[in-house]
Amino acid sequence: MFLVSVQLKKERNTMTSFVQPSYPTHHEGIERIGEALDSAEVVFHKFTGARSVATLLLAAVVSGLLLAANQLIDSWADGHLLAAWMALWTVAFAALALAASPIRRAVVSVKQFDGSALYAAWTARRKARIQDEKMWDYAQQDARLMADIMRAIDDSPEAGRWHLRA
Repeated sequence: MFLVSVQLKKERNTMTSFVQPSYPTHHEGIERIGEALDSAEVVFHKFTGARSVATLLLAAVVSGLLLAANQLIDSWADGHLLAAWMALWTVAFAALALAASPIRRAVVSVKQFDGSALYAAWTARRKARIQDEKMWDYAQQDARLMADIMRAIDDSPEAGRWHLRA
């Protein structure tokens, strides 16, 4: 009897060792979401800032024109509803066609604007003005320096405008 129970225990152990559950390593729904996010990222990177701002401005201009056309068309009689609808969409497509490229050009030019060059020029003019003021303050106390400055001003083309030439 002891021998039979040992053999049964051995058989039970070997039977459980053959059970190997297989779980899927991927989920199809998550893969679809990942592909959708990848394609959305590609579309997002293609959409530049200038294009998006131009698109928003174009939408604003077209909606304003449509609003004006709608106000004009509302005053028409009810019998002309088809003509009013056609006129409204004609205004919409004409606005899209005429305003798209100027708005895009304006947005691109604003986006490419480099304010650092203007700031550098303003800083240089400011430093030169401060140095000129210091030199003028010093020249008011030194007659030789004032004579040199007056001679330089007299030789300049703007001297006639300042009424410094005799």
